[in-house]
Amino acid sequence: MTEELKPQPDPQSEGAAQERTRTTPPPASARRSKRQFFRKKKVCRFCAERVDFIDYKNVELLQPYIQERGKIVPRRMSGTCSRHQRWLKIAIKRARNIALLPFAAEL
Repeated sequence: MTEELKPQPDPQSEGAAQERTRTTPPPASARRSKRQFFRKKKVCRFCAERVDFIDYKNVELLQPYIQERGKIVPRRMSGTCSRHQRWLKIAIKRARNIALLPFAAEL
């Protein structure tokens, strides 16, 4: 019975209240919690060391850019720039052709 006696909210006033809450900025603590994780941009190792040529015979240099299964690590994971990623791809493929690097992992 007490539920029937409660005054019903006015739909127009609810809309105005919602608009007011949307326009006011949230407190600083709420903003911090909603922030997404910001990852530091990776720097191309070859640009930093000023490498002019990626040698396909240097297996120690190429090994970190190959996954366990034998795939080439993509740019977004390795952090290399597009130019050096192309050079890296060519060097890895040449090293695979002369059997310095595996085409795939052993199963």
